[in-house]
Amino acid sequence: MAAIETVRRGDSAQRGYRWVWRWHFYAGLFVLPFILILSVTGSIYLFKPQIEQWEERAFSGLGTQGAVSPERQATAALAANPAMRFNHYRLPRQIGDAAMIQLLGRDAKPREIYVSPQGRVLGSLDPEARIEAVVARIHGSLLIGTLGDRLVELAASWTIVLLVSGLYLWWPRPFRLAGTVWPRLGLRGRPLLRDLHRVTGFWVAGLVLVMLASGLPWAGAWGGRFKWVRTELGLVKGRQDWRIGAEGGHAGHHGAMDAMPMVVRAEPPGLPLSAFVAKAVAERMAFPVLVLPPHAVQKFGPPTANVWTVKSEAQNRWLDRRVTYDPVSGAETGRSGFADQHVIDRIVNTGVAWHEGQLFGLANQLIGVATAISLVAISALGVAMWLKRRPRGQVGAPPRAGAPPRSLVAVLVLLGLLLPLFGASALLLMVLDRALLAIRSRRS
Repeated sequence: MAAIETVRRGDSAQRGYRWVWRWHFYAGLFVLPFILILSVTGSIYLFKPQIEQWEERAFSGLGTQGAVSPERQATAALAANPAMRFNHYRLPRQIGDAAMIQLLGRDAKPREIYVSPQGRVLGSLDPEARIEAVVARIHGSLLIGTLGDRLVELAASWTIVLLVSGLYLWWPRPFRLAGTVWPRLGLRGRPLLRDLHRVTGFWVAGLVLVMLASGLPWAGAWGGRFKWVRTELGLVKGRQDWRIGAEGGHAGHHGAMDAMPMVVRAEPPGLPLSAFVAKAVAERMAFPVLVLPPHAVQKFGPPTANVWTVKSEAQNRWLDRRVTYDPVSGAETGRSGFADQHVIDRIVNTGVAWHEGQLFGLANQLIGVATAISLVAISALGVAMWLKRRPRGQVGAPPRAGAPPRSLVAVLVLLGLLLPLFGASALLLMVLDRALLAIRSRRS
């Protein structure tokens, strides 16, 4: 009986291996074009601060001689754009740089007006036409809105499955270091490609999984469920400062503003803009630092309340802070920062900062680029192995291996619950696979 049980376990393990190999194969074919697009656009977006600084190069190093007040700067921006209204003031990146005055048109679309310290309008930029904004839309929705967002999330979900299945296939039977932890460079042809594919996948799997998981909170289907759990169940109190789905561009954080009806208001009574700019300077917040008047349109949630708001929108969410002031007296009315968030939001925002390459500066950016390059390399090696193995005129997919083991079914069900788009697509694929098998059986 013991011998029979051992044979059964061996048969189950063999069937499980073949099933995992088959799913790994099809997952790789499906996600390959998405991996190429997302790796390239994601690598570019990692350098958003440097790209934005380059785009604003004409507005820097202007000197401070003859500098005027922030009110004069805002007035100059409004005079050059009479059909728009003031929404916020961004502190100069460095002393002597231009200030950015964001104005809103009657369609609520923002425009960035750059005004020199001397009060001269130097130029303007459309935030939706900036390099990082276009790259973010390609990365987040392939420029096709909600459908693109769902395709990106589906590809990310299948890439997670690809990595998990790859780690299962990577484990050597029996265990050995050569070909597992380092490649056997003395090999040639397909065996060498297999070693490079396996070893590279092992070393970068953790980084890729973290990168993919940190992007799920702003994906349409997954993020929507997370938001429901977060808010409707009362799990987390307070506003969510990242958007979900195609509306959020790359990550929906510090992205395009909500399209909101424009409400034209008179200048708020009380202290002038310069008083709150001075308070913002004294706070020494991380760039970019915004000064918003009462009722300004924000990127997240409703317009600001009847207070002046000073806040940092640094991509490193650990550095973000917000301080509000009474518009008449200038007294501080509220203060919050990263440490005040619920632990779940702190985890998500840390993942956001890592995903965007801003958690710890240049090193984070370089790790992100290396991760993207490694993922492309693994995919290319997989395709090369497939082309070498594939019979002429056939797909060359790993053969079916009977019914899948119960343990594998349990894992697939768990992944389907964690990744809803993967679960739905996997169920559809299994139905189609069975239908095709039945059709072929009838023909034969």
